[in-house]
Amino acid sequence: MSTSLWIGRLVLGLGTVAQFILLFIALYMLLQMLPKRKQRWLHLSSLNWRTTTVSDRLLTRLRLSRSHPSFMEREALISGCGVEGDPALYIVLRRIALSVICPAAAVIIMYWRTRAGSWPSVFVVGGIIIASIMLYFDLPWLRSIHRMRSHRITKDVFQISNQLLYFAGSNLHLHTKLSRCVPFATVVQNDLQRLLAEWYHDAEEALRRFKQRLGTDDGASFVETLDSLRLHDNEEFYKLLRQRIQDYKEKLELAKESRKETTSYVLFTVAGLPIMYMFEVFLYPWVREGQQLFQSLNG
Repeated sequence: MSTSLWIGRLVLGLGTVAQFILLFIALYMLLQMLPKRKQRWLHLSSLNWRTTTVSDRLLTRLRLSRSHPSFMEREALISGCGVEGDPALYIVLRRIALSVICPAAAVIIMYWRTRAGSWPSVFVVGGIIIASIMLYFDLPWLRSIHRMRSHRITKDVFQISNQLLYFAGSNLHLHTKLSRCVPFATVVQNDLQRLLAEWYHDAEEALRRFKQRLGTDDGASFVETLDSLRLHDNEEFYKLLRQRIQDYKEKLELAKESRKETTSYVLFTVAGLPIMYMFEVFLYPWVREGQQLFQSLNG
């Protein structure tokens, strides 16, 4: 098979993959725009598997340790991705999938298809291989999800902090102020509503759980500011809030510039695909004919 045909198939495959990715992103954004039903009994919504913890005996049998650096890194990333349960549950499932499920599935499929007299489908084998690679090299995409969620939380915290500044000097309780800030939140709206539902049970413990659910540095600093305002609602701590708002604004502007630079690189790469295809379709045959002509003249 000629090189030009391979290049054409490669360009066509890359274009198809890019179209599917863009279609998936568009559908996801459309689904995010649908109205969501508000949750009831927010203070009881965590009474499920999210409160289950993995026993140390099971971790020991799987040769896992909570004090290992890789375990601690995955634990921090999973918490920062918005998972409220024990991060060790994901790590245990990952170890079982890599050591038992994926190899067993590959062996069973190979044996079954061999008995049937045919080779297994490329899509099935490729799916198992891709799943194994995604689970083995999970840190890059966990960091990416954590980074995206951290940026969105910073935007929410920035909006809520700006709204809290409007209530500086008022006699309203902090709980009432936060209640009026709920419509301005998007990612942390459910967590903020749960914080307000748990507030009068134990405000300090509610703030601690809210901080744990956010799982980001900016979220932690925001919770510390709320705790300071809860204990001492005076002008000095509103100055601290203004300083935090400035820090959030600088981070958002830096992330915006970085996103623009990344987008420009992606657009530059995408713009090069039609040029490559045009070279492969129109120019490469002429170049190839010219090379053959010079070879025949030299011969």
